[in-house]
Amino acid sequence: MKVTQKELYGAVVLELQGKLTGGPEAETFRNIFKELVSDGKMNIIVNLKKVDWINSTGLGILISGYTSVRKAGGDLVLCNVGDRIDSILYVTKLNLLFQAFEGEEDAAEYLRKSKE
Repeated sequence: MKVTQKELYGAVVLELQGKLTGGPEAETFRNIFKELVSDGKMNIIVNLKKVDWINSTGLGILISGYTSVRKAGGDLVLCNVGDRIDSILYVTKLNLLFQAFEGEEDAAEYLRKSKE
């Protein structure tokens, strides 16, 4: 899994590419969340457009990141969730936990308005 990071309207966008399944990349992803929180970056968008598969470990990573960010007073949302991953979120009822948006712009606008 490859992770690229950028900022958009005060939010940090993490664009993932590949499979979100654990392994060494999972620890890297967890560390990214820790660094962002310690740097005071509390609005995080996880872009799943280029993620073609997620397993239970990958879901755990997202939940862990969400929990860390929320405990610090921030928010984590998803965008560009494909049909396959959307159905996994639905079956696991994680669609009730994660806010999901069609694109980065919509997600950033939601985060901006939620802090007003």
